[in-house]
Amino acid sequence: MSAGVRIYLEIMRYGNCLMAGFAAVIGTLIAFNILTSDAPGSYNPEEFPFLASGFIFLAVFAISGAGNTINDYFDIRIDSINRPDRPIPSGRIKLKEALYFSYLLFALGTLLAFSINPICGFIALFNSLLLIFYAKTLKGTPLLGNLSIGYLTGSTFLFGASIFGFEGLKALSVLFLLAALAITAREIVKDIEDVEGDKMEGADTLPLRIGAKKAGYMAAFIGFVAVFLSPLPYLMSILGSRYLYLVLLADLGLFAAIYQILVRNNPAKSSKMFKIGMFFALIAFIAGV
Repeated sequence: MSAGVRIYLEIMRYGNCLMAGFAAVIGTLIAFNILTSDAPGSYNPEEFPFLASGFIFLAVFAISGAGNTINDYFDIRIDSINRPDRPIPSGRIKLKEALYFSYLLFALGTLLAFSINPICGFIALFNSLLLIFYAKTLKGTPLLGNLSIGYLTGSTFLFGASIFGFEGLKALSVLFLLAALAITAREIVKDIEDVEGDKMEGADTLPLRIGAKKAGYMAAFIGFVAVFLSPLPYLMSILGSRYLYLVLLADLGLFAAIYQILVRNNPAKSSKMFKIGMFFALIAFIAGV
């Protein structure tokens, strides 16, 4: 692999792009399993859409990489101080080259999505525009920035399900909601963890705006809502009893995260427990079909 290709993969943060792409394909798999179990006459279990899933993976990989690249474009001033080894501040990629590269990736990912179906295409287009707006404006906006990350991460599963049109979106709407809530809570906790560094950089985050304690209460409340809603897929007959048993492990992880932020005042540990809880929630969705 040439040095030039490695630099572009670095600015994309290709490892994160790979994980996002796989998450979208998992969304496709979960939706497919739900739909084949609910309507076996409409969807043949032996006809999994491998080609469309490959396009889903590539579209998410490209758009995620575009979002990371344009984020670096707008963060050039901060990265010049905190991360001078990044491709742009180190001079390995020129500022305009990074911008054009991000636009190319956004266009590629959106075109791939539209080649699957219009619903995939419109989700990809909306998420691309939101990623640009987030990098330019929302990232420095208390709570709205956290909500944006929650939506964007949760919508990865929704995007994978959109292969099957509105039926797929309906099948994974609850997973999207639970993921978005848990991730939003974790993003707030991460801001609490970074409060001292953000204060030095003059950032405007929720903990700096309303105080770390109140931000912790908000994160805990959102986490409680996610736990309260977690039985919904079983109660709505979307997933079976295996989901209900396994999601208890996810709920325990979220409760531990809430305990760490409210009682122990340990945002680093809380963030880790939120991540563990979300991992078990994903396992529950996969196993619960």
